[in-house]
Amino acid sequence: MIRNKSILWVFRFVVGGVFIWAGLLKILDPLEFSQNIANYHVFSRDLSFLTALVLPWLEVLCGILVILGIFRPASSLLLSGLLGVFLILITVTIFRGLDVDCGCFGSIGRHVDYRLLLTDIVLLYLTLNIFVSSLRSHSTAS
Repeated sequence: MIRNKSILWVFRFVVGGVFIWAGLLKILDPLEFSQNIANYHVFSRDLSFLTALVLPWLEVLCGILVILGIFRPASSLLLSGLLGVFLILITVTIFRGLDVDCGCFGSIGRHVDYRLLLTDIVLLYLTLNIFVSSLRSHSTAS
């Protein structure tokens, strides 16, 4: 895992920025995001709509917290968990052969494919580095 504080700050800025941007774009059109979620054919319409209302705000909040370094272990762990779920959903969607818009960045369409899978793997690597570094800094502060 990365220990350089400057690199970790860049990781925090990149991860936080991506999630803030993605969340804000989804907040602008929750109905479209709800439809994108429903297109995966994994969740009911009601759960898709609830997710479309809650998930973007969670992404924005965690993105801000990661950048600011506030509640860093919790926010980076939550983002890592979300990315884990996204990776599973993307993988299942690819294997099922569905041609869907990921819904990742609101109306800026991006299809579920291997490039998206790779992007989320990289983001997961960054968030896990942020999480581990936050645990190290908490253990040395104690």
